[in-house]
Amino acid sequence: MASGAKRKTTMAKRNRETALLERRVRKQLRKTARKQAAADEAAGTPDDVSTGEEPDAEADVTP
Repeated sequence: MASGAKRKTTMAKRNRETALLERRVRKQLRKTARKQAAADEAAGTPDDVSTGEEPDAEADVTP
C-alpha cells in the first residue's frame, strides 16, 4: 500500500537542478558565440569594423 503523503523536494535538490539549468544555458551561449565567431571569420568581417574615416583627419591640416 502506497503512502498518501507527497514527497517534498529538498532545497538542496532544487539548488542542484537550478545550477544544472544555468550551466546548460551558459554552455549554449558559449556554443552560439563560437559558431558566430567562426561564421564572422569565414565571412571576413572582424568584430571591430571601422567606418573608413581617419580619426583626426582635419587636425593634420596646417593653415
